[in-house]
Amino acid sequence: MVKIRLSRIGKKKVPFYKIIVSDSREPIHGRFIEQIGTYDPNTDPGTVKIDEEKAKKWLSQGAQPTNTVSKLFKQAGIKKG
Repeated sequence: MVKIRLSRIGKKKVPFYKIIVSDSREPIHGRFIEQIGTYDPNTDPGTVKIDEEKAKKWLSQGAQPTNTVSKLFKQAGIKKG
């Protein structure tokens, strides 16, 4: 199953995340298929940058976003389907 999830790349106590598309069997910091955006929770409010076309393409192909990524999609105005 293909999932859309966050992968942390920030330093200690300074989180920064990549929004990635990967196989659910791969580890969080393992191989991924494609990076579709970033999330920076250090700003107020958190900065979300998502390639909307890529996100919609993967959602239409059946990729399942995690709960957190679903919230970020809603915040960015990306609807499933």
